Amino acid sequence: MGMLSEFKQFAMRGNVVDMAVGIVIGAAFGDIVKSLVEKIISPLTGYLTGGIDFKERATELAKPLIAGQPPLVVGWGAVLQATINFIIVAFALFLVVKAMNTLKKKEGATPASTPEDVLLLREIRDSLKRS
Repeated sequence: MGMLSEFKQFAMRGNVVDMAVGIVIGAAFGDIVKSLVEKIISPLTGYLTGGIDFKERATELAKPLIAGQPPLVVGWGAVLQATINFIIVAFALFLVVKAMNTLKKKEGATPASTPEDVLLLREIRDSLKRS
């Protein structure tokens, strides 16, 4: 029975639950970004670049020394395409986070109340000025 209660205590700790919620929300957020990239940004980028796909681009550096061996080929296109995809995804993520932060600022626009210690210090200051 001790192991079961220990597991329950572990599973119900605040940070474990927060982490689980973060993972689920992160997966849903990933779907939003993926959809934005695949359905909006990538088609626009493809249109602007004329549909160029760099994945198959490569450079042959050397002929094989031994007959039957393949030549030495550097596939730089795949790296370039992955870099372009990363930049597109990062930009889409930036746009989504920026929009969410804008909504969050509008929602939390109420002025914060002054902390008690600041109010107390103001009272002391005013009291000293009167003396």
